[in-house]
Amino acid sequence: MSVKAFELVPAVERALLMGDKARINIECIECCGKNLYVGTNDCFVYHFLLEEKTTSKEKLTFSVQKQQHKYLGLKKPVSELKAASALNRLIVLCDNTIMLVNMLNLDPVQSGAKIKGVVTFTVNENPVNGDPFCVELGVISVKRRTIQIYMVYEDRVQIVKELATPEQPSAVRLDGYFLCLALTTQYIIVNYSTGASQDLFPFDTEEKKPIVKRIGREEFLLAGPGGLGMFATAAGISQRAPVHWSENVIGAAICFPYVVALDEGFVTVHSMLDQQLKQTLPFRDGHIMQDFEGKVILATMKEVYVLVPLPLERQIQDLLASQRVEEAIVLAEGAQRNIPKEKFLVMYRRILQQAGFIQFGQLQFLEAKDSFSKGQLDARELISLYPLLLSSTSTFTRSHPPLHEFADLNHLTQGDQEKITKCKRFLINYLKEIRSTEVANGYKEDVDTALLKLYAEADHESLLDLLVSENFCLLVDSEPWLEKHKKYFALGLLYHCNGQDDAAVQLWVRIVKDELQDTTRPDLYEYVVDFLSFCSSQELVWKYADWALQKNQKVGVQIFTRRPVDEEKAGKLNPDDVIKYLHKYSQAVTQYLEHLVLDRKIQKEKFHTHLAVLYLDEVLKLHSQSDQHSEELSTARAKLRSLLQQSCLYRVQLVLGKIKDTNLNLECAILYGKLEEHDKALHILVHQLKDFQAAEDYCLWNSEGRDLSYRQRLFHMLLAVYMDPAVDNDTLVMAAVDLLNNHAEVFDAVRVLRLVPGNWSIQLLCPFLRGAMRENMHSKRMSQVALGLAKSENAIYKHEKLKYKGLINLSEKKGCQLCHNTFSEPECVCYPNGILVHIHCAAKRNRDSASKQHFTNPQNHT
Repeated sequence: MSVKAFELVPAVERALLMGDKARINIECIECCGKNLYVGTNDCFVYHFLLEEKTTSKEKLTFSVQKQQHKYLGLKKPVSELKAASALNRLIVLCDNTIMLVNMLNLDPVQSGAKIKGVVTFTVNENPVNGDPFCVELGVISVKRRTIQIYMVYEDRVQIVKELATPEQPSAVRLDGYFLCLALTTQYIIVNYSTGASQDLFPFDTEEKKPIVKRIGREEFLLAGPGGLGMFATAAGISQRAPVHWSENVIGAAICFPYVVALDEGFVTVHSMLDQQLKQTLPFRDGHIMQDFEGKVILATMKEVYVLVPLPLERQIQDLLASQRVEEAIVLAEGAQRNIPKEKFLVMYRRILQQAGFIQFGQLQFLEAKDSFSKGQLDARELISLYPLLLSSTSTFTRSHPPLHEFADLNHLTQGDQEKITKCKRFLINYLKEIRSTEVANGYKEDVDTALLKLYAEADHESLLDLLVSENFCLLVDSEPWLEKHKKYFALGLLYHCNGQDDAAVQLWVRIVKDELQDTTRPDLYEYVVDFLSFCSSQELVWKYADWALQKNQKVGVQIFTRRPVDEEKAGKLNPDDVIKYLHKYSQAVTQYLEHLVLDRKIQKEKFHTHLAVLYLDEVLKLHSQSDQHSEELSTARAKLRSLLQQSCLYRVQLVLGKIKDTNLNLECAILYGKLEEHDKALHILVHQLKDFQAAEDYCLWNSEGRDLSYRQRLFHMLLAVYMDPAVDNDTLVMAAVDLLNNHAEVFDAVRVLRLVPGNWSIQLLCPFLRGAMRENMHSKRMSQVALGLAKSENAIYKHEKLKYKGLINLSEKKGCQLCHNTFSEPECVCYPNGILVHIHCAAKRNRDSASKQHFTNPQNHT
């Protein structure tokens, strides 16, 4: 696609060059700074001063002043000119001879330095010689298949290298040690230092004029077959795609990022970035095209023109104006190497931002987001397109010059609601992505406030996520917007974010009471309770605790049960105050006491007693109202029994006094057990409840954590109850037999055998007898093992004592190796390895069987 990249501006007109001499033709040109040199077919060299001027309409023109002209006296056309400004010399090729003339007055050098037998030459623009006052030339000699390398000084020339080529060369360019040659049938690269050569591609130079242009360090542009402009490096490879120019190209030049080609009737401009034809300029009778330090100069036989490049920024803006976004971006990226880094970054970001708005206007949202992100767009530029989204306190003004032509979203979409919805969805995604990045720094309030408004308007699920995370939403703008869209729960979260917890809870309570309609949280009551349970404001907790408990005691009490434990340690919320406050809520106070006693395991008698009394009152209440076998009553009694069994802190006599005259016999038995009145407890279990399993369980849990003799005493008491001679009951006899057979290891077999009636058979007590014998044998053997170990240990101590014959030095300055305190009495224990300890420390230490391993035998004794 076309773009206006260059303008063709006249420089030297016919009249100024030749006057009325019709036979004079231009043969070659050279430009160095403001100096323009023209060589003609009548052996003259003309020197002009070329000045750039800008008209009032900002068009570039050239003012030309003729300085000198000089006849070289050879009556042959001047074939080539090349300026060597460091030497103040103009290198001239005329009649196959290179001569040096003064750049200012065009006089030949007095030394008469010349190079004869030259077909064409090139200057090495990447010289290998370090002398700044020396020019390196590559010369095609009239000698067949020969290339020569010369060093040209101010008044002399010196040949440094001559090398043969496989075919006759017709064009040459030199870069460092590398020669790029157009031979008769192909292009090649030759390293004249090493002699190594690399074939490039075939080309018939007899049919078409070869073109060899150096375009950069060790890179060349060549006229290839099929009308292709081919790029090649010194390594013989191509790092750029070829450009497709005319089959009849007679000249080419580089003005980055463009390749400019000349044919018989046109100048064509191709991009090196995307290889596309960008511009075509009509130019008849042209036969010379040269580029000089970025300036492209063309010539017909009679006139000289300058191909003036338009500023890249103008070209890019023209592309953007025609909505050719990709071309504009490619052109901007390609211009990077010719623009200072800081200036380029500013320009490039603005171009990306402009491109993003063009893509946004075309609803190409993915491309627009990418351009906005890379261009680091101020998001307020985008937000300002959406009516009412930008916060009322924002001081933002749009970029000038503007980045786009849209007044607002309605202008962009022409009021199409479907497009407006898509644009809003895009803005949500874009703001969501950038809000936590550096791009949003400095205007996070505008970004988050706009995002909140979009979420609320679209009923978006991410509204709550925004408000429960760190955000910078402005309350003054967001509050009326959330009210407008009936997002009251979200408004409460916003109040909380701004430290207005009272306003938040008040709003939520109104929703729970159905004074406001908002179905965002069906479990809002539970949420409020949870919020209050972690609220640091005690005043707020007490303010809304009554409301929460009146609605649901079981849930409302969580305000107190879920609170952080460290609050109590800090004295912020005293459990006694909470219990006092909850006294009118029976279910809530019970749950709170359960939390203190069972969950937090607070060891305070008043809490345990209070909970036990509440449990008992509940059981008695249910007992009087409902069926004896109801599930609710069973659950309540189980909770009471569990507390009575596990806790040792409640006031037993108080609870027993309340329970004694009821028929809660099992609970009463547990309380007698706590008072160590086991005979009463067992009597209740055996004779009143006739629950033999409960009696066995009673013995087990009452003796839990006690020594074996205590458990044995309880089981013997139970056996005695079963075998009371005053009671003749076969059921009790069978219970006694089962007790003995199931717990043989607990009983003293001798006492049992004395108690058992003589008419009981051996077979009846066989399991008991086997268990008793096994336990007896086990105890005996374990005693023997312990005795053997003790004797062995004693023998080892005696042996160590006999080995140790040193003196014991005890003083007040020495310390015990176990407790590290000094000795205050002239008594100690000395271990065989010489370590001294207190007598009481040694006694304590010797209880541990591993004590001997702790003390190694050192080499030195105290």
